[in-house]
Amino acid sequence: MRPANSVALPTAWYPLNPIWQGKEAAVQQGLPHSQLAPAWQILLLGDGSPTRHLQLLTGEPTEVDVIDMSLVGMDGDRAPDQINFVPGPRLRRQVWLRTPSGQRLAYATSWWEASHVDEYLQNRSLPIWASLAHLRTELYRDVQGIYYGNSTALEAAFGENGPFWGRHYLFWHHGKPLTLIYEVFSPYLTKYLGPTHTQG
Repeated sequence: MRPANSVALPTAWYPLNPIWQGKEAAVQQGLPHSQLAPAWQILLLGDGSPTRHLQLLTGEPTEVDVIDMSLVGMDGDRAPDQINFVPGPRLRRQVWLRTPSGQRLAYATSWWEASHVDEYLQNRSLPIWASLAHLRTELYRDVQGIYYGNSTALEAAFGENGPFWGRHYLFWHHGKPLTLIYEVFSPYLTKYLGPTHTQG
């Protein structure tokens, strides 16, 4: 399930090497605008769908390149600690979120209970939001952490210099955690959102 033009070699996944990171308290409180501009805070700290936000920003559909679906079993997989909320054995899915013309906007890794992933991702080429909206699945997006950091692999994939902003969150469904998602956004989005921070 690896496209020929994939930059990444998805036997691993690509967490940021953090320069700074904030936990749930920082997410709830928000960050100083000198650190992260308001428009970027809405994208990163809000509980709305990133694929929907990207579509509204670019005026184009958000498409998905699935670059990896790997069984990771009960392994922690270097994921945030909240992976322990997702029942195992687990499957890891990695995607690029991009415009139809191929401009990569974000990278996302998600971990699912392997025995249930087909229920929620019936069409694996769709964004998670589109799949779950089609099923009328009621969800709560619980942002748990935010990151500012570097990744050589993502610099190559985005064609943009770091550092990058990212986050991780749990999706809750019927009071139970459905999946853990880790997302990193491309600095290309400054075209729509403006600079990532305001001058203090």
